[in-house]
Amino acid sequence: MTLAEIKNNLKKIETLKFILPDGTQVPSHFHVTEVGKVTKHFIDCGGTERFQNVINFQLWTADDVDHRLQAEKLNSIISLSEKKLNLDENAQIEVEYQGQTIETYGLDFEDEEFKLIPQQTDCLAKDKCGIPESKPKVKLSDMQASQACCSPDSGCC
Repeated sequence: MTLAEIKNNLKKIETLKFILPDGTQVPSHFHVTEVGKVTKHFIDCGGTERFQNVINFQLWTADDVDHRLQAEKLNSIISLSEKKLNLDENAQIEVEYQGQTIETYGLDFEDEEFKLIPQQTDCLAKDKCGIPESKPKVKLSDMQASQACCSPDSGCC
């Protein structure tokens, strides 16, 4: 989800709900403790220089159970962040949340709820690392009889 998309979705709702991948809701008294612009400048394992820019939201749950962040307030925090940090509306959003360590998620919006989407590591230079591309899985039932060495009624088996 991009910054423009989250702003648009916040206009559609009043109550903020963030749902973890296991279906549980981030407690409703969470805080958005940070909105940041994160720039990553790195070299992948194939030697290619890369840049990645994301906008990071950090969610935090405290003992302050009376705290309730509303969609309109988050939109105003985003608006201030856009001005101060010169945020790109097309940048992707990532969300940090405390699990066993700081966990980082992608973000989606469905049924008036924000869904935290697990992210996976990946090799960005498979062609240079010698990692074979995965072979397509083919069902035997989908194969044409002409592709088989013999057909069941040919008498060869």
